[in-house]
Amino acid sequence: MTEANLLYGAGAIATHLGMTATQIYHLPKIGNLPTFKIGAKVCAHKAKLNTWLEKQAGGDATSTG
Repeated sequence: MTEANLLYGAGAIATHLGMTATQIYHLPKIGNLPTFKIGAKVCAHKAKLNTWLEKQAGGDATSTG
């Protein structure tokens, strides 16, 4: 994964997904958001979040239309 693919902090993840930071902190606790920690910071890979979001919408992340 490239550095440009990394979202560092709940604020960055929230902005990417159009959510609030509170939602970002809550979703991993119920096992629904593909995040990980670097130290105390919650982080995520954009590509994995995009795939997760497509699945939540019932779509195929590999399709183009």
